[in-house]
Amino acid sequence: MLSFAEILRLVRLLAGMGVNKVRLTGGEPLLREDIEHLVAELAIIPGIKTLGLTTNGVLLQERLRALKEAGLSLLNVSLDTLRPERFEKITLHNHYHRVRQNLEAAIEAGFSPLKLNTVIVKGFNEDEILDFVELARARPLNVRFIEYMPFDSNLWRYEDFVSCRQVRKLIERKYTLIPLERDLHAPDVAREYRIKGFRGTIGFIAPLSDQFCRNRNRLRLTADGCLKLCLHHQLEIDLAEPLRSGASDAELERIIRTGLKNKPAGHRAFEAVGAKGGRSMRQLGG
Repeated sequence: MLSFAEILRLVRLLAGMGVNKVRLTGGEPLLREDIEHLVAELAIIPGIKTLGLTTNGVLLQERLRALKEAGLSLLNVSLDTLRPERFEKITLHNHYHRVRQNLEAAIEAGFSPLKLNTVIVKGFNEDEILDFVELARARPLNVRFIEYMPFDSNLWRYEDFVSCRQVRKLIERKYTLIPLERDLHAPDVAREYRIKGFRGTIGFIAPLSDQFCRNRNRLRLTADGCLKLCLHHQLEIDLAEPLRSGASDAELERIIRTGLKNKPAGHRAFEAVGAKGGRSMRQLGG
């Protein structure tokens, strides 16, 4: 894996090229020893305005204060069910109540709005959609429904797919969704709404049914040092090898810019179903 020093060098380089937001994800980033030190060093890089982290929430509470003090500004927690027995089935551990407690602790620590990422799968958790909406009634949560995406080895089937349009229609049977004002020039992929009387908000991320590649400006740096330009494309730019072979910042920038010119105009996610050789979402991060 990339060392912290290597990560920091690449982020400094990318910040100089215009990147202003960094998100640490996984796998599970809180498994990384001394993650607070990395956060503190990233937070002071010139040009980086926002620093976020995506976690499954299990190890969150004992790291909250240190992460906040280190400069973490945004927090996403991935949670796909509010039922302990289902939680154990998909995670293979029984820490559901711990995650729920850590969610509340994160709100108390001042992470507001706290983003809750929920992937809806037909026949598994679609009956919990309104339960997730209710979480935003009394809490400053941004509950975000995300479409189930196909990746190598996740056993994706089209019959399990629920579009954000379907989720929204179900929600609108009970609630009136009021669109939030948004910057038309901003590349944010979420469509967000408020509900009268709710402290939190509801969002929808639809990478399959409403492909937003044209407005996408996100790059992913894998733990082993590859720059991935699209989640659903096998094209990767190896930065670890030149980084460790003495490449200058100018040479690394040239490699990155050359790679960016080959960024696909749109993804072909459905072609990934059953394909071999791609990375799993566990390796790419949430």
